[in-house]
Amino acid sequence: MSYPWLRSDGRLRHLITLDGIPVAVLNRLLDAAQAMAVHAHGGLSLRERLAGSTLCTLFFEPSTRTRSSFQLAATRMGMDLLNFDVTNSSVGKGESDRDTLATLQAMGVDAFAVRHSRDGAVAALAQAASATTVLINAGDGRNAHPSQGLLDMLTLRQAKGSDFSGLRVVICGDVLHSRVARSDIHALRALGTGDIRICGPENLLPDDDVLAGCSVYSNFDDALDGVDAVIMLRLQRERMTQGLVSSLEDYSRAFGLSPERLRRAAPDAVVLHPGPINRGIEIDPAVADGPQSRVLQQVSNGVAVRMAVLAELLGR
Repeated sequence: MSYPWLRSDGRLRHLITLDGIPVAVLNRLLDAAQAMAVHAHGGLSLRERLAGSTLCTLFFEPSTRTRSSFQLAATRMGMDLLNFDVTNSSVGKGESDRDTLATLQAMGVDAFAVRHSRDGAVAALAQAASATTVLINAGDGRNAHPSQGLLDMLTLRQAKGSDFSGLRVVICGDVLHSRVARSDIHALRALGTGDIRICGPENLLPDDDVLAGCSVYSNFDDALDGVDAVIMLRLQRERMTQGLVSSLEDYSRAFGLSPERLRRAAPDAVVLHPGPINRGIEIDPAVADGPQSRVLQQVSNGVAVRMAVLAELLGR
């Protein structure tokens, strides 16, 4: 499948999804993020890298980790930063997403990190963007969250090495509503992961082709057997239009990750979670804060990954 968001020289034009992304591009981004990690928490050495460019965080949904890390990434690279406040904007007067984009482009914004509740909204804006504007999907509906997928892969690579072919990875929880799960699956598939396991209640699993090539489990204990990495997902009650879970207690009992349950995984297995965490529901606090958790490492990697994405899209 051809990837539509590439320039003729092989560099990314926009980052909209990891579905179909060439493995060479994926590894280039991960290599760049690893190299930039030492600069992600301060210092001045990269402050001239993208000086004179402007990033707008155009978020139509709330965010802590993604928005903050894009802001820090832009600052570390010397960019000007515009934080767009949707609640106090003309969006509330009926202005369309496309007109909002055009207005901010006219002010000289070069790059937009966009979060939206609607599937496909960021891709539609990318189609409408000017030739010199770049867009980054910071999460659209249930569809994709590519920078989160990249930082998850960087975290796994740091823990397990760059050869994913022998990795056994389980993704558990509310896969149906999770754009993170989709981006992780796309990235794991591109990197040649040998064993991708998906686990969750039947009514919280997608029925599209995103699970092609994955092993699907209804029993979490079986899915955990011998895995090298466990990616837990938040139960996204705000995206549910009906009661898809009988009770939080039943869900936690069947699909929550406790220290006892984690022992079924490989002894050196690592635990990831995109956040925010529902402690005591999908993951026990003793696991979230335990020695096998890489949750805060994921957050740290988010700044470096978004620096690498900005450099890829805007690098001169």
